[in-house]
Amino acid sequence: MKSSDIFENYSIPKEWDISEPVQQQTYLCNKELLKWDGKMQKVFSPIFEKNGENSIQKYIGSYPLMGKNETLKVLDAAQSAYDKGRAKWPTMSIDERISCIETFTNIMIKKRKDVVKLLMWEIGKSLEDSKKEFERTVDYIRDTINALKELDRDSSKFKVEEGVLAQIRRSPLGVVLCMGPYNYPLNETFTTLIPALIMGNTVIFKPPKIGVLLHEPLLEAFRDAFPKGVINTVYGTGHEVVEPLMNSGRIDVLAFIGTSKGADAIKKQHPKPHRLRSVLGLEAKNAAIVLADADLDNAVSECVSGSLSYNGQRCTALKILFIHRSIEEKFLKNFLKQVDDLKQGLPWEDGVKITPLPDTQKIAYQFELIEDAVKKGAKVINKEVESCGTFMSPVVVYGVTKAMRLYHEEQFGPVVPIVVFDDVDVAMDYVVESNYGQQVSLFGNDSSEIGAMIDPLVNQVCRVNINSQCQRGPDSFPFTGRKDSAEGTLSVSDALRVFSIRTLVAAKTNDQNKDIIQKIVTERSSRFLSTDFIF
Repeated sequence: MKSSDIFENYSIPKEWDISEPVQQQTYLCNKELLKWDGKMQKVFSPIFEKNGENSIQKYIGSYPLMGKNETLKVLDAAQSAYDKGRAKWPTMSIDERISCIETFTNIMIKKRKDVVKLLMWEIGKSLEDSKKEFERTVDYIRDTINALKELDRDSSKFKVEEGVLAQIRRSPLGVVLCMGPYNYPLNETFTTLIPALIMGNTVIFKPPKIGVLLHEPLLEAFRDAFPKGVINTVYGTGHEVVEPLMNSGRIDVLAFIGTSKGADAIKKQHPKPHRLRSVLGLEAKNAAIVLADADLDNAVSECVSGSLSYNGQRCTALKILFIHRSIEEKFLKNFLKQVDDLKQGLPWEDGVKITPLPDTQKIAYQFELIEDAVKKGAKVINKEVESCGTFMSPVVVYGVTKAMRLYHEEQFGPVVPIVVFDDVDVAMDYVVESNYGQQVSLFGNDSSEIGAMIDPLVNQVCRVNINSQCQRGPDSFPFTGRKDSAEGTLSVSDALRVFSIRTLVAAKTNDQNKDIIQKIVTERSSRFLSTDFIF
């Protein structure tokens, strides 16, 4: 299918059609859905529709553009619900907080269809991937609950060292500003939001600029599942919303998934940055290194999927491929065939792999990178590049060098740079010199060669994948990065730790202190100091 045909005469399955735009006129503050009567931001889908002789992006709804005053009221609500650690939520028992999370999850599951539909229409994600994102998010919440139970079981014991009796547990940090990305606006947002909540923090949630409406079906679930002020939402520009929050100095934790430039700008707005805990998921430029003895069928399949799943709009995507010259011809022949065979279309179509990008600016940036590379000697080697509106076909760029922007910059789109090497040090030097350090993929069969590469690579990136593409999961594994790629580690168990701090109650082991602690535990006069065991 040609790009120009993508938006021509398509039919929409009735169950996935948006009959009426989603007019979100409320925001969540202090357990109330407050009516917004001010300026609204219109939301247009990356999917075009016919309007007479022309095609225009489909209008799918709007959301509030809040100002400083409303934003600070939300901050007051979150801060009051924490009250320097003295309020109901941060002092609540773990099983009580778990109960709130479970209530939310049960309500969320009932909204599955609404969320999946808006994922497709708002960010252009395929129906299959939208369903997967929803299900994976539910699984993540359940895994987080189980991980917290396990953590709490370990913490229910008392320790005696050098005549000191102590119980060590984890305590919340305060008010968290949670900002997720547009590419996984549900899943990656919840990988910070849920652990922040379950550990006893209060949260202000700002959805990404693209991917706001899909959270609207969940607002009532947030309201009904959590106590007053524990979870609140804000919407609007960074200047009107994020800046006053950070300038207040009352944000204790920044959970942000986006660019390092954006993270730096936000952190600088805080008057006491040394007191700000940051949990950041940032850019990556993950490389695949395909060695001379690699299993080509596997390497090609993994590299196609790794570089072009969801149009390459994943931080874990393979952003540059290094191919050994001895297998260059065979690899590229198979790779190009599989790339050109990827089904292009609209999100609800069966088997679709390449879908519209969120906005036209994304495509303009891709072409900037391609034109720069071609100007400096690279070549586009797959079929003719096509684009129409928000849609562009995949582009394979051969002969990329250090002189080109595409070698260094994260494209975050359906463009695949190819570098051919004779000496593996070329690829190794790339990883070492890169500003990013998330992951790398190695394809080969020589255990001695791969083993020798692993040792220096694990000091540059945080995950080395052998004969498989880069990826986040399983969620029980650590997910982080070096250099400009991350700050803090996220996984089911790591996230619980990053949104909390180890705290202990200690006393010398004399009879008086042992009697006091025994009575506290027996009479359950403290939720922190407890031997209760959560099943």
